[in-house]
Amino acid sequence: MKWTTIGAWGVYPKAESATSCYLVEKDGFSVVIDMGSGALSRLQQYITVNEIDAIVISHFHHDHVADIGPFQYACLVNEQLGTLNGPVPIYAAADGDTDFDMLDHVATAGRGYDPNKPLHLGPFTFKFMKTKHPKTCYAMRVTDDETTVVYTADTAFFPELTGFTKDVDLLIAESSFYDGMDGSGPGHMTSTECGRIAEDAGVGKLWLTHLPHFGHLADLVSEAKTVYNGEVELAREGLCFNLRR
Repeated sequence: MKWTTIGAWGVYPKAESATSCYLVEKDGFSVVIDMGSGALSRLQQYITVNEIDAIVISHFHHDHVADIGPFQYACLVNEQLGTLNGPVPIYAAADGDTDFDMLDHVATAGRGYDPNKPLHLGPFTFKFMKTKHPKTCYAMRVTDDETTVVYTADTAFFPELTGFTKDVDLLIAESSFYDGMDGSGPGHMTSTECGRIAEDAGVGKLWLTHLPHFGHLADLVSEAKTVYNGEVELAREGLCFNLRR
């Protein structure tokens, strides 16, 4: 299972970059997790629109879904050219707090996932946990039965995240704030909260993502390392995780 970071900024993208978006691939099957602002442009450096088998959405804030519309137009053009293999499914929770209806289009089809049940897509199995965020949002635990990754999506810290993350190979945790700040109001975590989850859950590696547009980003890494003994990296476009056992 290969994970590639496409976008790692929170709120809005810096120049030549994107907000939340990840590409997950195995055995010719490709899933995109979140499609934030600028994601479609950056994503095409790694995969064509026609090669995307499915999209899974954590929640409907703009920095996670802004490029769904452009993706739908791209699918429409490719359908008209005869190069698209049927409507592309876009999965999201169909809670009352979502904008689920936006996922249906001429060449895409909205598919509701049940957060209480596993979602099987190609070689991957997704499990979900509702996070602490103003907009209904779900963290994802993704496995191919060999490698397991947790993506927290957007959330304030809450203890149950540690159990959800137990013993994963990679934790991709949102770190919108620095040590000592309080992200509980807007529903985000600090660097040390991410590190504490990683340490207590015994994860193999930590990526910090949903990065802030202020401060010195390297401090996020050093702060997380004060409580986590494993390897910590800032997520960035092109950063890959491909654990081979």
